[in-house]
Amino acid sequence: MASEEKLAYWLTIPALLVIFLIAFFPIFQAIWLSFHKIQLQFPQLGTPFVGLGNYQELFKEPRFWNAIKNTFVFASCTVILEFIFGLILALLLNKSFMGRGILRTALLIPWAFTTVVSALMWQFIYNDQFGILNSILMKLHIIKQPIIWLGTTKLAMISAIIADVWKTTPFMALLLLAGLQVIPREMYEAALIDGASAWQTFLRVTLPLLKPTILVALLFRTLDAVRVFDLIFVLTQGGPGNSTEVLSYLTYIKLFREFDFGVGSALSVITFLCIMGISMFFIKILGARTT
Repeated sequence: MASEEKLAYWLTIPALLVIFLIAFFPIFQAIWLSFHKIQLQFPQLGTPFVGLGNYQELFKEPRFWNAIKNTFVFASCTVILEFIFGLILALLLNKSFMGRGILRTALLIPWAFTTVVSALMWQFIYNDQFGILNSILMKLHIIKQPIIWLGTTKLAMISAIIADVWKTTPFMALLLLAGLQVIPREMYEAALIDGASAWQTFLRVTLPLLKPTILVALLFRTLDAVRVFDLIFVLTQGGPGNSTEVLSYLTYIKLFREFDFGVGSALSVITFLCIMGISMFFIKILGARTT
């Protein structure tokens, strides 16, 4: 047994090295860069060690706190809405009715689109000159003149949230539907015999048994929403007036437009810490409650 265990360890070493090179090395490299002042437009300055100077610079910058706020608003709103709509769709698709298979397939179409294609499509929908959304609203006499959806500070974030909810709700519904289908039918039959109403059955049977799946779905979607980039990049470019600028997009600006690799790496580390904190919250607190 000892020789077999040693052999198992030796066989896992190549995989562990690959994981280290692909996952952990970039993290350590970003942490190292965040402690140095690296500006590619001024290579003559070198790479002096500044310690926490890049982080202090960020904390003094209102743009950073605005990105934090936008990230929190976007992530919280999208995840909550996607969970609500996804749960409703999952409960409907869990019922037996004619055409259920076709409807399940059609549900996956928005999620099948890549985010860039989806964002470009919504960019056309929101267009204030020839967009279909303004056209429908004007024909229904809801509005009298076209609305500039992506050019208004208050509406740009709402528009981005709607686009993300449309695309990712099917993913949430698919995960929750998988969780619903593993709940034993006997549980519902027992609740029916006991005289439980549909609402009581949902609260006392469905939700408790669905908690592990809800945990996984919320964890995946929250992590994706916190590190959102492509949707914002294509749809709004962080505007207007930085009203939709999130952490990932601000990191892109610092790294690849301003070429400030020190501050950009500090932003990457902060984003990584936020994601790790969210993961620990879901796994430790909600996971303990689920158990």
